[in-house]
Amino acid sequence: MTNNLSGIDLIKHYQKDLSHGPGVYRMMDSNHKTLYVGKAKNLKKRVLSYTKYTGHPLRIQQMIFSTTSMLFLTTKNETEALLLEQNLIKQMKPKYNVLLRDDKSFPYIFISSEHDFPRLEKHRGQKKRIGRYYGPFASASAVNRTLNTLQKVFLLRSCTDKEVQAGNRPCLNYHLNRCAGPCGGKISKVDYEKLVISADSFLRGKSAEVQKKLSEEMILASKTLNFELAASYRDRIKAITKIHSKQGINPQKIKEADIFALYLESGQACVQVYFIRYNQNWGNRDYYPKVSSDMTDKEIIEAFIGQFYLNRVPAKLILLSSEIENKNLMEKLFTQKLGNKVNISNPQKGEKKELVLDALRNAKESLARKMAENTTQRQLLKKIVDLMKLENFPERIEVYDNSHIQGAYAVGAMVVSGPDGFMKSEYRKYNINLSDLNNKDDTSMMKYVLNRRFKKKSSSQELKIPDLIILDGGKGQLSSVQNLLEEIGHNNIPIIAIAKGPKRNSGLEKFYYKNNMPLEIARDDALRYFFQRLRDEVHRFVIGAHRQKRSKSIISTRLDEIDGLGGVRRNNLLMKFGSTKEVSRASVKELETVQGISTNLAEQIYNFFNNHN
Repeated sequence: MTNNLSGIDLIKHYQKDLSHGPGVYRMMDSNHKTLYVGKAKNLKKRVLSYTKYTGHPLRIQQMIFSTTSMLFLTTKNETEALLLEQNLIKQMKPKYNVLLRDDKSFPYIFISSEHDFPRLEKHRGQKKRIGRYYGPFASASAVNRTLNTLQKVFLLRSCTDKEVQAGNRPCLNYHLNRCAGPCGGKISKVDYEKLVISADSFLRGKSAEVQKKLSEEMILASKTLNFELAASYRDRIKAITKIHSKQGINPQKIKEADIFALYLESGQACVQVYFIRYNQNWGNRDYYPKVSSDMTDKEIIEAFIGQFYLNRVPAKLILLSSEIENKNLMEKLFTQKLGNKVNISNPQKGEKKELVLDALRNAKESLARKMAENTTQRQLLKKIVDLMKLENFPERIEVYDNSHIQGAYAVGAMVVSGPDGFMKSEYRKYNINLSDLNNKDDTSMMKYVLNRRFKKKSSSQELKIPDLIILDGGKGQLSSVQNLLEEIGHNNIPIIAIAKGPKRNSGLEKFYYKNNMPLEIARDDALRYFFQRLRDEVHRFVIGAHRQKRSKSIISTRLDEIDGLGGVRRNNLLMKFGSTKEVSRASVKELETVQGISTNLAEQIYNFFNNHN
């Protein structure tokens, strides 16, 4: 029985029955919350190391003391244990592990090969479509900048397949000299394919060849006195040069690598990540993992890359700013994931070392900026405590807004901020079901969103309670939400409502709290700008969600209502007939001529429209 045991006594009880094989262990507190997840080549030996306080830093001693139960999972080998450990850390976010806080996917550039005139676009997520993928890029801005250049230089289309299929009118980009005009029949398939090949060469690091070819075309155009065409080639060459200057360091000898550099200061960490593909720097991103002051560089960077590659494909070469203990094990795991040999290195000289040092310098500078921002943020949060006489320091601030067009496409949103700034992984969108509302006004919608946010969770889910709520609205929203929270037992949460001034960010906003009492904040007070920034962030987020919902509604058709008609067949029908209206007019025999449409499905489509007309 372990009910009355905890700490070292509990761990000793478990340890005596463990095997010497590999596996994963979890240490949990009295609330069954996971404190730590670890892997071991030898479970019995690893757990034995926790049966005494001496030799451990204070953090681990506290963890041992707080442990009231443990769970164990044996695995076939250590590699499997490593993968399971990283999955459990991601799911449970244990207090005493290194935690990667931002786990967003990276964008790619995608050139489809499903069409005679391949489309140039940004891509995130799984690579299911047929075509060429280039990346990863460190940020959306890096992708957008490259896409912008590619459109100027290679004139690849970004217009829809439907516009190209119609072929009767060039898109706006054609008139801006950013598209070759397949949508208006301005270029042949053969000539367009040449542009695609050139774009592919550029993205694969052969920009010098592309520039040379464009220079030759420019000289030829000048000799034939076609100065307008020559100027076009000149501008395209300039665009290539400009993007190279934005890329920073482009290595000569390294074709592909991911670079990780860790900088630690005052118990805070920044990991700078670089992506090198085809001898080009495709951007960098900084991360601020949750660490403790007693953690070593080796421990942090190993845990970081393990979580980083959990849902990502590694490069063939991974360069680190410090050695890691389980280098061979990590290489084996990443090799299995990539399907090719992966090498992990802590370079000591040459170009590789220079790249790591450059990443390390950026990590140091980024952490300094972050720490300065956090200091300012904490000072502002302290001002809120003093101004509103709050009982708790606001570790979690939730900000709400909704968006709609005369009640249509209504959506609500929540953004979250804390001492370290915006917590984007905590952002949420809420579709508003208008049929559930008696009134279709902003106040009812705000109440609807808050009701969904604070509805009772299942016993396995923890309801996160904010220290402060901010509403983008006036007295009506404040009163409504106060009444709602009182009804559901959360009336102790402080709330601020921001009523818009004549112009957004004009400094004329009015702030209300506690039964619509005005909150006096001077026009030039930094706290006013802080609240404006929070409000603008939720406004940006909810507008994006609203536009996405509206766009999805616009592109949906009555074909979506037909059972058994999937996306591919629906698109085939639209490509064949041009519109839903023309599909509705088609006979069964005409419908059968469309790829993927059987006789039974053709009759179902025909009956659907005839029964609904």
